[in-house]
Amino acid sequence: MKFIIFRLALLSILWVTGQALYAATTPQSLASNLTEDWYEFDISFTQFDPQTLQQISEKTQEDEEDEEFEEFEDEFAEDELDVYDPLETLNRGIFWFNDKLYFYVLKPIAKLYRYVPEPVRICTANFFSNLTSPIRIANAALQFKFPDAGRQLARFAINSTVGILGLFDPAKKYFALAAKEEDFGQTLGHYGIGPGFYIMLPFLGPSNLRDSIGRLVDLPLDPFIYILNDLEYLAVEAFDNINALSLDKNTYEAIKKDALDPYLFIRDAYFQFRAGKIKK
Repeated sequence: MKFIIFRLALLSILWVTGQALYAATTPQSLASNLTEDWYEFDISFTQFDPQTLQQISEKTQEDEEDEEFEEFEDEFAEDELDVYDPLETLNRGIFWFNDKLYFYVLKPIAKLYRYVPEPVRICTANFFSNLTSPIRIANAALQFKFPDAGRQLARFAINSTVGILGLFDPAKKYFALAAKEEDFGQTLGHYGIGPGFYIMLPFLGPSNLRDSIGRLVDLPLDPFIYILNDLEYLAVEAFDNINALSLDKNTYEAIKKDALDPYLFIRDAYFQFRAGKIKK
């Protein structure tokens, strides 16, 4: 109960801060203008020698590439999500904190943990995933996806028994019953509730108002809440994240390397990822 109150308090602080920032500032447009380079060839007084023909060919190819790029740009603009981020200043500060926490604390620990044999770490990930099955079952049912709810219930039953408390995944291997992620944030989105403003949560990473509320609603379905105290629960959550990070193939490092602005990339990718989950 203390942990639930703590999360509610954190969410309230973020909300109040967001309102203050929104009142003091106006959202800035993220649109950017593209410049186009135009090349002209005056061939009225030149001979059609091989060099001139090559220039004309290159000009034609450049024009075609420009047209293809403009078509791609228009298509991308249609799919681009309008992310509401009035807390950007605060979110960037939390992003900086999470970034340092990742590189200086979590990643070094995860690298050391990789000395544990990978099959053991996979079994650990299976165990924690199996424990979240009630969340998937309940939210699939709330969305009236009863076939999905039934499959997740069968998966939970098989893996909890034959799979030895979820350490193994015979439901997927032998019965083609894969985990289908569902949570209360997706349930709210399924019924047309928008994501609200973007939130970068300390330790937890990207979220939004809808998904943050969804986390709180899903919390009572976590069995560890009832058998562990607050510190023990946080320790178990940290261990689960370290284990998952040890199985990751440096995804975050690749984002940092290739993205011009990792904050914007992660923010937009999160909104697109969650929108895709809701549509499924």
